[in-house]
Amino acid sequence: MRYYFAPLEGVTDSIYRRVHHKYFPGVDRYYMPFISPTIHRTLTHKEDRELPMADSVDFVAIPQVLTKVPEDFLWAAQVCHDRGYDEVNLNVGCPSGTVVSKGKGAGMLRDLEGLDRFLDEVFRKCPVETSVKTRLGVETPEEFEKIMAVFNRYPIKELTIHPRVRKDFYKEPVREEWFRYGWENSKNPLCYNGNLITLADCEAVSQRYPGVEAVMLGRALIGDPGMLTPGGTTAKALKNFHEELTESYVEAFGSARNAMFRLKENWHFLYLRFEGSEKLWKRLRKTTDIDEFRAITTEMFDTLPLANELRADW
Repeated sequence: MRYYFAPLEGVTDSIYRRVHHKYFPGVDRYYMPFISPTIHRTLTHKEDRELPMADSVDFVAIPQVLTKVPEDFLWAAQVCHDRGYDEVNLNVGCPSGTVVSKGKGAGMLRDLEGLDRFLDEVFRKCPVETSVKTRLGVETPEEFEKIMAVFNRYPIKELTIHPRVRKDFYKEPVREEWFRYGWENSKNPLCYNGNLITLADCEAVSQRYPGVEAVMLGRALIGDPGMLTPGGTTAKALKNFHEELTESYVEAFGSARNAMFRLKENWHFLYLRFEGSEKLWKRLRKTTDIDEFRAITTEMFDTLPLANELRADW
């Protein structure tokens, strides 16, 4: 089984990926939060920073692109190719309202003729291999039959299926019967993504779906960073990881306060790895004082035991 770390905007940035890999090996591929090309065809300062040369890191990272314009995708793919990447991931699954309203992300699933034209252009001209991350549809999972028919026309390197529709966002139960439909009908290799909380959940995927050799984890891997590491998440490794992550953000942002707000995004999931952490999490969430933040996180690490496994209370 191959294990992928899903891209989460504002969380799994280049600093996080580097520090996570240092303390918690086991991820086969880190997918980057998406690049969103504009008509100006230039990377923003942030995008430039978040897309280092591929050989400058000692792990595999895959750029993700969010656009409905094939020429923009091809431009971004060429930039990635020039920086040493041999794969780009197309995002047709993002459920954000501002993204979908522009016809991007899961919004591309509303116009299957447009999606077909997009993929035709991309697979004729793209300088690197293209993988795709998708949902089942926009409103109903039955849409997935026609969506899968479109995907099957193209040599997608790997199709990651998140078995929810756009209107489900991340709250509704996964519609696993529709992943089974994909497994039974896809002509391309598949990756499963959605509500995998423990390592046992991941291992069960290959048992239920022989031939599916990859899973993608997001929130659960942020909450339990060492899930894939031999021996699991230990209190010592977790504390050292957090300390280095904190210092790296302070250096990068030039502000301990800004680093604190970035770290709170991690703690939204990380506190669930500790037993009896609810009261400290409430204090942590509300504080805007960096000294209080440091005191609360220290208390969390020094006084609370790690739970046997992550609680998925999100």
